[in-house]
Amino acid sequence: MQSTFTELKAKYNKLKDQNPELRIRNAAEILGVSEVELLACQMGEGVLRLNKKPQEILAEIHLLGEVMALTRNQSCVHERKGIYNNAQFYTHGKMKTGLFVNPDIDLRLFMMHWAHCFAVSENTKTGPRKSIQFFDKSGTAIHKIYMTNKSIDDAYVALVENFKSDDQTSPLEIEQYAAAQSDQPDTEIDWAGFRSSWENLKDTHAFFPMLKKYGVGREQGFRKIGEDFAYEVPLTSVRDVMKAARDKDCEIMVFVGNRGCIQIHTGTVKKLVDFDNWFNVLDPMFNLHLNEDDIARVWVTKKPTEDGTVTAVELFDKHGEIIATLFGKRKPGDPELELWREIVNSLPAKKLSDAA
Repeated sequence: MQSTFTELKAKYNKLKDQNPELRIRNAAEILGVSEVELLACQMGEGVLRLNKKPQEILAEIHLLGEVMALTRNQSCVHERKGIYNNAQFYTHGKMKTGLFVNPDIDLRLFMMHWAHCFAVSENTKTGPRKSIQFFDKSGTAIHKIYMTNKSIDDAYVALVENFKSDDQTSPLEIEQYAAAQSDQPDTEIDWAGFRSSWENLKDTHAFFPMLKKYGVGREQGFRKIGEDFAYEVPLTSVRDVMKAARDKDCEIMVFVGNRGCIQIHTGTVKKLVDFDNWFNVLDPMFNLHLNEDDIARVWVTKKPTEDGTVTAVELFDKHGEIIATLFGKRKPGDPELELWREIVNSLPAKKLSDAA
């Protein structure tokens, strides 16, 4: 196993020599391994394995002061600066969840997926960059926390020392997730019941349980519910909405996540920048990097709540995985922003195929 470790490290170093700008996630794809395996082969060289206590580690991140939170999936990277105040964790049977609810750091955590923890110090063009990184059992990154020039270095050193694992040599145990199940055939679903339940939603948080109750895939439900509740819009709709929000100074909410974490930005967007196939928000406290080539479908959805209809723009990739979701700024008890509704309602609907 050690020789495999050494071989992987040599391959990774060769790849970095050929392309110094290559990100570790992309290098892992090229080498056919997980990101955490590449990280682990550098243990002792700026990489430290931490004890598998992600909940305890997260509860102490506030001691670092202002940091940068990074959550991503295959197609989108969400970066938000702030302080990790107000950690909350819950256990419901096998379900372990967590929350950070703050104006800046706003996270929804699914802790049963948090399997591996590392402290990483790497050299960059702008100097050393330190982070705490978390991965799921398959070795895919869930969440990363980067130090900034406003962070407290001594607190980082103390946290790493406190949670450093005694084992810095053993190989990682990587376990793949089962393949996602296909949607049920349309003919096996109670669409009348599904429609009635959608019409009578009281809270957006009841939406996923409703899908589960009827055994309906998210986009499958969108295709069948009727255009008063869901309709497809052009692939350019995300940038159109972002530009309109910028121009009209409309505060929005941007959700990006993976199986272990959803990260939320609430506020305005100002600096919108194109770079190759990436559409970016480059604001002082919030950065977003969206690979537009990966967007396969964009939906406008309308969900009833006790506070009125909540309108969302939802992006999906070709596999039906959700990339990002956009809302107007709102809190429970408050109605949706009329300005946000106007922006979304201005998007042209795509004509759905009769075969859908």
